[in-house]
Amino acid sequence: MEFHFFTKSVAFTLLCLLSLQQAATAQGRLKPLEFDKSADPTTYSFQRSTPDEPYLVNLYTSYALEDVVAGKETDLAKVQAVCTWVHNRWVHDGRGQAKKADPISILHDADMGQQFQCVEYSIVVVGTLTALGIPARPLYLKTADVETRREGAGHAVAEAWLRDQQKWVMVDGQWDVVPMLNDTPLNAVELQAALVNKTPGLHVVTSSNTKAKAYFSWVSDYLYYFDTVLDTRFGVKTSPSGLMLVPKGAKNPTIFQHGKAISRMRYTHSVGTFYQPVPSLTALN
Repeated sequence: MEFHFFTKSVAFTLLCLLSLQQAATAQGRLKPLEFDKSADPTTYSFQRSTPDEPYLVNLYTSYALEDVVAGKETDLAKVQAVCTWVHNRWVHDGRGQAKKADPISILHDADMGQQFQCVEYSIVVVGTLTALGIPARPLYLKTADVETRREGAGHAVAEAWLRDQQKWVMVDGQWDVVPMLNDTPLNAVELQAALVNKTPGLHVVTSSNTKAKAYFSWVSDYLYYFDTVLDTRFGVKTSPSGLMLVPKGAKNPTIFQHGKAISRMRYTHSVGTFYQPVPSLTALN
């Protein structure tokens, strides 16, 4: 056990050193992004699971998720607890890919010693929060040069809907980070704007060794395109279609990292559409 945490600490330190080396380049590319605030005329249907879905009940009971959020009274406190819990399940490996991309399979393989990349943190965070009754979705961040960059053009996080605050918040399980502006949790677009404006009070909530300066320097490069999937249900065969938030004046990307087609994607300039409120639990199917 001690060796596990020592190894994780060394790996994290190396990652932070790399982040600092990339800081000047990433910060230099930060520019204000413009989006439409009003909703699109076109409506998009987001489909989500409720916690009583059998797969999520299995996840909840198998990993004693009630203990993860024990004593946490607010949605934000629960999200922060889940973020830390998922972060500590395995050591990050940027080339580790799950054979089965579902939370239970990933957690099982992690218990066997496997290590995974950012995508798997996102999947497990979303599943865990959904099982606890907090709506969540994966969020894929992409660089401005996503079509031409050959690697490192994307990062996967999650976003959770806080019912008691009626807003979306970004959750990065890989780094164990929830970005905050003073006491307000931020979604990914709000974070990008705060970084551009160097807004006072910007910080991170974490229970790990993540330093806000290093994290913001690293993640800022990815805060240009934002996309999610329209169907995040568990236990059913879902459609792979997605919705991407694109800055006004920017190209709709159709290629990822110089070679992989971005398919079944719809595009919007509207933050109102991308960050539409989540209906009550009773209305979710």
